[in-house]
Amino acid sequence: MPVVVVESPAKAKTINKYLGSNYTVLASYGHVRDLPPKDGSVDTEHEFEMKWEVASDSKKHITAIREALKTDDELILATDPDREGEAISWHLQEALASSLKKGKKVSRVTFNAITKEAVTEAMKHPRQVDQPLVDAYLARRALDYLVGFTLSPVLWRKLPGSRSAGRVQSVCLRLVVEREMEIEAFRAREFWSVNATLATPRGQEFVARLVQMGGKRLDKFDIATAEAAELAVKAVTSRTLTVQSVEAKPASRNPYPPFMTSTLQQEASRKFGMGAKACMSAAQRLYEAGHITYMRTDGIDMAPEAVTAARAAIGARFGAAYVPDAPRIYKNKAKNAQEAHECIRPTDMAAAPDDLRLAEADQRKLYELIWKRTLASQMASARLERTSVDIGSADGQVGLRASGQVTLFDGFLKVYEEGRDDEDEDEGKLPQIMQGEAAEKRDVASEQHFTQPPARYSEATLVKKMEELGIGRPSTYASVLTTIVDREYVRKDKNRLFPEDKGRLVTAFLTNFFRRYVEYDFTADLESQLDDVSAGERDYKEVLARFWRDFSAAIAETADLRIGEVLTKIDDFLSPHLYPLREDGADPRICTTCGTGRLHLKTSRSGGAFIGCGNYPDCRYTRPISGEEGGSVDGRVLGQDVDGVEISLRAGRFGPYVQKGEATAEVPKPPRASLPKGWESSELTLERALELLSLPRQIGPHPEDGVMVESAIGRFGPYVKHGSVYANIPDVEEVFTIGMNRAVEVLAQKLAGRRGGPAAEPLRDLGEHPDGGPIQVMPGKYGPYIKWAKVNATLPKELAPETVTVEEALALIAEKAGKTGKKKAAPKKAAAVKKPAAKKAPVKAAAAKVASKTATKTAAKKPVAKKTAAKVAADEDVIDL
Repeated sequence: MPVVVVESPAKAKTINKYLGSNYTVLASYGHVRDLPPKDGSVDTEHEFEMKWEVASDSKKHITAIREALKTDDELILATDPDREGEAISWHLQEALASSLKKGKKVSRVTFNAITKEAVTEAMKHPRQVDQPLVDAYLARRALDYLVGFTLSPVLWRKLPGSRSAGRVQSVCLRLVVEREMEIEAFRAREFWSVNATLATPRGQEFVARLVQMGGKRLDKFDIATAEAAELAVKAVTSRTLTVQSVEAKPASRNPYPPFMTSTLQQEASRKFGMGAKACMSAAQRLYEAGHITYMRTDGIDMAPEAVTAARAAIGARFGAAYVPDAPRIYKNKAKNAQEAHECIRPTDMAAAPDDLRLAEADQRKLYELIWKRTLASQMASARLERTSVDIGSADGQVGLRASGQVTLFDGFLKVYEEGRDDEDEDEGKLPQIMQGEAAEKRDVASEQHFTQPPARYSEATLVKKMEELGIGRPSTYASVLTTIVDREYVRKDKNRLFPEDKGRLVTAFLTNFFRRYVEYDFTADLESQLDDVSAGERDYKEVLARFWRDFSAAIAETADLRIGEVLTKIDDFLSPHLYPLREDGADPRICTTCGTGRLHLKTSRSGGAFIGCGNYPDCRYTRPISGEEGGSVDGRVLGQDVDGVEISLRAGRFGPYVQKGEATAEVPKPPRASLPKGWESSELTLERALELLSLPRQIGPHPEDGVMVESAIGRFGPYVKHGSVYANIPDVEEVFTIGMNRAVEVLAQKLAGRRGGPAAEPLRDLGEHPDGGPIQVMPGKYGPYIKWAKVNATLPKELAPETVTVEEALALIAEKAGKTGKKKAAPKKAAAVKKPAAKKAPVKAAAAKVASKTATKTAAKKPVAKKTAAKVAADEDVIDL
């Protein structure tokens, strides 16, 4: 009985249903091996030999597959049809090498959709693992390791605070930072337009724009002031206008090609505000359920049978007029489409969104988007009529133009219209206008405009830009965007991306000292080389050798760099951001406190970066690098306490804090208190600072034993304390107001939980899981989390407990279960593995026993690892596949 291995249990369950009891279907739960997070995992001295390690969570899955292979002679690797899927199959084959001896057969199959027809057809055409695709994966993984594990320690030593870098991530970050610098350097330019509301002799109104004055055609900035606009209005008002020409031209609009990964992410962002990660998560579930084809692809071509099915569905739903005479063929723009080749489309064109009855909102929206786009791509063009009307005066001094269009046949627009990144005014429909007739003036008005700075990137426009530049590939877009946000290099606000100070510093450092490696052309050329490797046209070790030779030399050149030199270069690079022009025209680098010192980028002993006065210590002016002028944080005096001691607000490694007095030989550590989350340093008053410094606050003796009960703010938030019992309270403000009755109640609840009493009450009940059991939002020591059966999934900071939806909760549960490798503790029995009960039960038991013993043994022996530079770099970087 062949053993079939796929990545996820959901995929295994669906495929097992199609293959039946003649196959044993198991899940690897993603990648089973990776490079150990330590130096030397890629040996640059010995032809880039890579030392792989089976992940601790993967050992039990490998063991289960080994146990199944003891009685089965064939292994079929059925992972996804892209580079990453090929890499997982290769890793499985390598990890299972000891179990694949003695004539056992190994084959690789791929299918672009999880349907019965696609899966059974794939089983008839097995092949071997594609080594060029694996080589491309090895090259990418080695490059990401070498960049992350070599460059990050340099950043740590030379740049204030702990920073990390990644091969594609840093280039993506540079795009966001440079766009923000363009916006900051932008200076608006004023211009005016003049519009007239005109009427035909039949009383129908339309709007025309002034395009000619004084016999000269107007350019955008020709009417530059209010005075010039007023003269233009008078020129139009004082003249009689007639229609000089009416020109109608036929036009057509062709449909958009079907989706590939990047365009799906862009459109989901435009239409639904859906981030790249959420989009790919919903698409993954649709794919695993067999509703759509594989969702990581840079191809836009469609299988011939799918084109035929789409045309049939169009004819049945909308009529023959909407079916073009010939099928539409779309050519891929990518030079070497190596991901999954075919576009993203429904597996059944006749299955409308309402027919599937999908429970999750994200899946419903995304499937409808894919279905409509796919059908529209094979529909007839829209036929339009565009009309231009020129209106002028008899003396030729003023001329106006009105434009509009009429849809004669909607074609594909009946189903789908692509979203836009920039809002443009559509041309309106014009009334019947005839040449030579009078145009009566109803109103003539001028309008002031200013040129606008370039728009900040959204996730959609950033993915589009990366795709245009050739940076990254379909499988990397979501992970790159997630990484720069999670590392707080970039902040996402109202679907727009803003660079944080951390991100600016990293970009400034890399641009000045490793410019070549964050150049767009260099990164795109390296991607092309890796594509050549996947096509079998280039040796991956030659690519690595050429890259490492120059990169290691660049690293060596930074050995003698002094932090002062680094800060000077970064200071100059970020100057427009750090020192914006002042309204009075004064030098923006002159200290506003002392009036003589120059402002510079400085570092604190804690490793943070800030702007400080060159006259320190005589002048103690400081501010954060993104702070407002005059908004000094470090050392800003708030006032004095009752004893006359100064209370100051300062900037520390872990954020702003208040301090009482100065450090002296007698008092080396004066009283300090960090600002709680949610408190703005710009709004802090002396009274609030004194309240913080007065903590812990004594509430009173406990009524049972007389021991003092206190309230304070700790590492994990506000709490009350009685002896050795600490109990969290939800609101920071309650620390300063909580009374004894409330404190005793909170402490009693904590003690009850310790003694096996009633568990914490859920914050919200979200309903039933599709596999049974309630889904709840629970309060936790480290923040709220989603609980279902034995799965506890941390709630991300961007999701509030009050607003999280059941769809978002299900996605978090699925992700948590997949990462930990836990079986769902659901009432239903998993159907991922189908075996005859009598014959296979011992194998199952043995696999479980071995997995359990292995996990226990590993846990017992494995020491606690230090968080080395390599480990942090591994966490930071993004694997490009």
